[in-house]
Amino acid sequence: MIVIGERLNGMFKDVGKAIVEGDPAVIRDLAQRQLDAGANVLDVNVGPTAEDAVGAMKWLVETIREVTEAPLAIDSTKFDVVRAGVERAGPTSMINSTPGDEARLDRYMPLAAEFGCDIIALTIDEKGIPRDANGRMEIAMRIVEKAMLNGVDLERIYIDPVIIPCNVPDAGHHPGEVLETIRQVKLISDPPPKTTLGLSNVSQGTSERHLINRTYLVMCLAAGLDSAIVDPLDTELMNAVTTAELLMNQSVYCDDFLRAHRR
Repeated sequence: MIVIGERLNGMFKDVGKAIVEGDPAVIRDLAQRQLDAGANVLDVNVGPTAEDAVGAMKWLVETIREVTEAPLAIDSTKFDVVRAGVERAGPTSMINSTPGDEARLDRYMPLAAEFGCDIIALTIDEKGIPRDANGRMEIAMRIVEKAMLNGVDLERIYIDPVIIPCNVPDAGHHPGEVLETIRQVKLISDPPPKTTLGLSNVSQGTSERHLINRTYLVMCLAAGLDSAIVDPLDTELMNAVTTAELLMNQSVYCDDFLRAHRR
């Protein structure tokens, strides 16, 4: 599984403070620790505290680039902030993310084509999040169509079925419908797009967040999930990923397989 480390986000107090104060040490440390823990990609989000979001994104990317050339997922709801980040992140960058309505796909898909980026697209549009897998797949097919029209390789598309907290009233159907969407995305085209998930949303506001996160992530991996935005510093979660991959015959067993994988 491709692990997208979620911790370089201004929503976290330590990162938000570092962005406001222009303190590079916190950013460099979090970047390196996530990579050491197994992250393949680093999510980069300036959060809500920066007055100049474009300037903050430029500083954040440049600070991370002082310690690593690892792929970065440029994360913002603002197009100009995403563009500023992608310009500085380099050719292995990722756009995180665009909703699946036509208006925003028509802005973000050309950006992905221009910079050769991977792009995460959400199965959400102007009507909101569909209740079932069929509704999500309608949006997924629109995403694939827009990618093809803009010359974006389908293997660079990551479809996010959008999980919502399991404790939200009338949301009990969502975890299962997300699993079914992950399965169906594999059948949408040849080659199919990849799938990803903002995992921590499933446990938002619950009392057993770590348990819910790692249990649901293993279920998603069994359904065919390709990547997830997670906290790689959560050792138990990362151990669950490694073990699930072992049991799905994606790695070879040894008695010390967890340590071997980390090495």
